[in-house]
Amino acid sequence: MMQASAPPLVLASQSAARAALLEAAGLRFEARPARVDEAAVKQACRAEGADAAETALTLAALKARRIRDPDALVIGADQLLVCGGAWFDKPEDLGGARGQLRTLRGQTHRLVTAVTCLRGGQEVWRHVAEPRLRMRAFSDAFLEEYLAAEGDAILSCVGAYRLEGLGVHLFDEVQGEHAAILGLPLLPLLGFLRQHGVLAG
Repeated sequence: MMQASAPPLVLASQSAARAALLEAAGLRFEARPARVDEAAVKQACRAEGADAAETALTLAALKARRIRDPDALVIGADQLLVCGGAWFDKPEDLGGARGQLRTLRGQTHRLVTAVTCLRGGQEVWRHVAEPRLRMRAFSDAFLEEYLAAEGDAILSCVGAYRLEGLGVHLFDEVQGEHAAILGLPLLPLLGFLRQHGVLAG
């Protein structure tokens, strides 16, 4: 929507869901994977007493700083799932996904979703959204059918579900921006891009 030719946008992520959100909004950007040792960063943040929002922002900023492009506006993002004080990571295998979903079943959890923008290596904007989702008390039989239908696709998702797909059947209540649930608080980001002159107001 009338995007300025400069600065170029770079999404510091290999997330297909985040890229799809930006593409659907009509943005021109380049996606570049920015790998960090997320487990080590989370462990360090927790040891320092940082909460989930501070940790997600730290990870988002670290990813953005991995992109060495002084002319670009770099978008970094990260998401943590928090339930009952525990932080959940992407499951390593379907057995791990089964265990996570059994733990989350019948509970309300938060998706702490952070986004940050850097220009010339300096952070110029940050935002955290915290959608809340309540998983219904589904049966073990349903869980097995769900895992068989989704397969390895859910291993790249924190919480072991894709709300944009069959994962929607796991829930009975969702509060918050759909894009933030998928990993990127899009409406606040678009508002910043308009304020920054990247998008027309």
